[in-house]
Amino acid sequence: MIRTLFTALAGAALIAGGAAADRQPREVSEAEARAVHARVLTLDTHIDIPRGYATHEIDPGGFTRLQHDLPKMRAGGLDAAFLIVYAGQGPLDDDGYAAARETAEGTYQAIMRMLRAYRDQIALARTADEVETIHAEGRLVALIGIENGYLLGPTLDEVPLWAERGVRYVGLTHFGHNQLAGSSNPLERLGDADEDPGLSELGRELIGALNDHGILVDVSHVGKRSMMEAVALSRAPIIASHSGAYGYYANARNLDDEQLDAIRDNGGVAQMVAFRSYVADVDPRIAEGIAALRERYLSEGWAGASREDVIAYQDAVAALRAQYDDVTLAQFADHIDYAVARIGVEHVGISSDFDGGGGVEGWDDASETLNVTWELLRRGYSEDEIRALWGGNVLRILRAAEAAAR
Repeated sequence: MIRTLFTALAGAALIAGGAAADRQPREVSEAEARAVHARVLTLDTHIDIPRGYATHEIDPGGFTRLQHDLPKMRAGGLDAAFLIVYAGQGPLDDDGYAAARETAEGTYQAIMRMLRAYRDQIALARTADEVETIHAEGRLVALIGIENGYLLGPTLDEVPLWAERGVRYVGLTHFGHNQLAGSSNPLERLGDADEDPGLSELGRELIGALNDHGILVDVSHVGKRSMMEAVALSRAPIIASHSGAYGYYANARNLDDEQLDAIRDNGGVAQMVAFRSYVADVDPRIAEGIAALRERYLSEGWAGASREDVIAYQDAVAALRAQYDDVTLAQFADHIDYAVARIGVEHVGISSDFDGGGGVEGWDDASETLNVTWELLRRGYSEDEIRALWGGNVLRILRAAEAAAR
C-alpha cells in the first residue's frame, strides 16, 4: 500500500529539521527535559483496566497501587492514554462469546464511571481533533481501544455500537487464535495449531468494517501471516498498539523487519512497548520468583485473586526486581532506536502496557513518564521527533482512519 502524501511530507519535515542523519548523544538537564516534555502532547497507546476499577475497591482519581491513575498521569506529564476493553481468549462457541461480551461490558462501564466521576479532570476523545481540544483545555485525555476481537462475537453486528462508544482501535487477537485471525502466541489448551491460519472470512470482513467506521486495525498480538494480510487489506493506516522490535530482541510478540517495513509502507505506526519480557532477557531469578509468586497468589488468575493477595504479589515482585538486575528504560529506548532506524521516526511510537504486565525500570508507572522524554533527548532526538513519537504519529493515523471511513 502506498504511503499517504501526509506521511511522506511529515517524514521529510522531520528529516529536514535536523535530526535523523546526525543524531548524537548529549547531556541533558532535568530542566530542559521538563520543558520539552511540557510542550509535547504525550499519548500512551495501551493501558489496561483491572477488576474493581472506579469502584470502592479502586478509585483512579487518587493515588492507587496501579501503574496508572489520574494523579500519576499528572505527576509524570502523561497527557493521554488508550484505556483498554479486553477479554481473554476462550472457546469459539456461544458461551465463550457471551462471557467475553460480559467481561468487555464490565470494563467499558468502569471506564465510563471514571469519566463521569472526574469529568473536570479527564474526557473521552473520539477524534484526533478532540484529543487536541481536550488537552488544550487542560484536561487529561482518554481514548478507548479493544484488545482481542474475540469479544465481538461470531458476527460484525456490534462494530457500530463500539464505534459509537468511542473505540478507536481493535486488536484482532490476543493470546490464542480466534474467529478472526491467528495469534502470535497460539494456545495449546484451546487446541490451536502452531501455524497462523491467516485471516478468516469474518476477519477479512472486519478489516473493511473497521475502515468504514474510522477504527484503526491493531495488529499487536497477531500472527505474522494474519498481520500481513490485514495490512494488505486495510485502506487506512494500521497500528501495532504495543509491540517490540524482533530484530533487536527475538520474542514471538515482537515485529520482525518485514512486518515493520509493511507498517511503514502502509503509512501506519508501530508503538514500541515497555514490557520487560518483550524488551530484553529477564534475570532468570526474577522470572522463576515471579512464577512461584503467581502460583502462590494468582493461581486462579487476576480475576480470582483477593485484593490482599494482589497487594502481596505486587510487593514481592517489586522486592525481586530490586534485588536483581532489572530490564531498563535504556533497553526499551533501544527498541525505539531500532524501529526508527528501520522505518523512520514518523512510523514509530510509545506504549507502556501498564497494569497489563508492562513497565521497565525507569518507566514503571505513569508518574515516571518524563524519564522517557529525557532518555530520548539524551540520545539526540529533536523536540519535533519526540513530539511525533509521543503522539503526533498516532494523531496522524487517527485522522487518516477518519478520512477513510465511509
